[in-house]
Amino acid sequence: MTLQWVLDEIRKRPGTGEVVPIIDPVTEEQLTEFTDCGAAAVDEAVARARAAFDSGVWRGMPGSERARIMWRVADLIEQYADDLAEIDSLNTGMPLAQARAIMPSSAELFRYYAGWCTKVDGDAHDVQMTGGISGAHADLHTYTLKEPYGVVGQIIPWNGPVFIAWGKLAPAMAAGCSSILKPAEETPLSALVLEKILAEAGVPEGVVTVLTGYGHTAGAALAAHPGVDKIAFTGSTEVGKQIVHAATGNLKKVLLELGGKSPVLIYDDADLKTAIPMAAMGIFVHSGQGCICGSRIFVQRGVYDRVVEGLTKVADTVKLGGPKEEGAAIGPLISQKQLTRVMGFIDEGKEAGVEVVTGGHRLDRRGYFVHPTVLTNVDRGMRLYQQEIFGPVVTVLPFDDDDEAVTMANDTTYGLAATVWTTNLGRAHRLAKRLESGTVTLNCQLVFDHAVPVGGYKQSGWGYEYGRAGIETYLQTKSVLTQL
Repeated sequence: MTLQWVLDEIRKRPGTGEVVPIIDPVTEEQLTEFTDCGAAAVDEAVARARAAFDSGVWRGMPGSERARIMWRVADLIEQYADDLAEIDSLNTGMPLAQARAIMPSSAELFRYYAGWCTKVDGDAHDVQMTGGISGAHADLHTYTLKEPYGVVGQIIPWNGPVFIAWGKLAPAMAAGCSSILKPAEETPLSALVLEKILAEAGVPEGVVTVLTGYGHTAGAALAAHPGVDKIAFTGSTEVGKQIVHAATGNLKKVLLELGGKSPVLIYDDADLKTAIPMAAMGIFVHSGQGCICGSRIFVQRGVYDRVVEGLTKVADTVKLGGPKEEGAAIGPLISQKQLTRVMGFIDEGKEAGVEVVTGGHRLDRRGYFVHPTVLTNVDRGMRLYQQEIFGPVVTVLPFDDDDEAVTMANDTTYGLAATVWTTNLGRAHRLAKRLESGTVTLNCQLVFDHAVPVGGYKQSGWGYEYGRAGIETYLQTKSVLTQL
């Protein structure tokens, strides 16, 4: 499953829609192309997934056997890790080392959820009920069943194709669901390898189906399809709202991991030698194309100038380049469309009087590279302060005390992640309670564990992924009562 195999294979996939070019964001040249699968392919995929689910070929399999197959998937991820990393780095432009670092975590994610295959159960107890609708006294035995939702559609973004795909497939498979995976049209290449890995591991046909197409065609058809029981989507809040609307037809359940405008609070007493580089890479990594990137940094006034200077130094010295460029720590934006969006925010800020401490321009080279950008003198009502940019752009504002910091941090429609840097641990834990974010990290940033649930407050999402919550999101509860 080499890179050339994937480039050739995607061309062969059948479709009835438009031809979709896949562009290398480093060279701006076309890598390959594929044909949008079309609405009929969505119908076929749903029918195949439904047949697999109803047959019980996967959900009816003993949990220990499902776990064994999922463990085999993890082994194969490790076996093909170099190929997957090369494909993802080429397709997204991320540094090869970064793509390689994702692979062990992806394998462990499958092993983690393999362990849940034998632990899906409900509760049971005896009750003595007085009254009730019949007005009679009754001795009852009750229990609950945890059952897979059925057919789930999973729509993933372009900023982390392999890891986000596995993050959705692993818990859904552990729960016993049948999945239809729709990768982003910009980055579908690694999904073909995932498809092969699942087949080689022994996952029955129809349990996981990959659809390649545009979001507004294949993705929209999947979200609205009456044969789909649940949709799991990672992407922008704007598209998430469209997913919710599309799901109303059959009131399918929806799991959403959406945008972020994550605040980072840096206090006077913080260990700045750690906080400054971590906060800088917390927004500049992957050119800021991460929903949990800390795009709003608030600094206590006593160290404000020092932090701005430190962020600027990182922005000016970190090397941008393609996957094979030696020393490159940050890649390009994914597309011309994203480049236009990011530069639009920056140019709008310049016109409004924002101070560009550094950056604010496209690099003078091929590829969709934007110089990491540090902005000050930002009004909190500005669009670039309030909306997710999804680029290497950070705003830095001063604060005096906890109340001011929390007010500014929570002044957003998003609530995905937040970070606090302070050596006062009492204050750190008090702030964790006050920050309106699904995840709060204290004196660390961009950290993750498979067992820890991730979800968003406000318009950053519905539901939770990872940990026990991650498998429960693919399970529904049935209550059973019987007269003794």
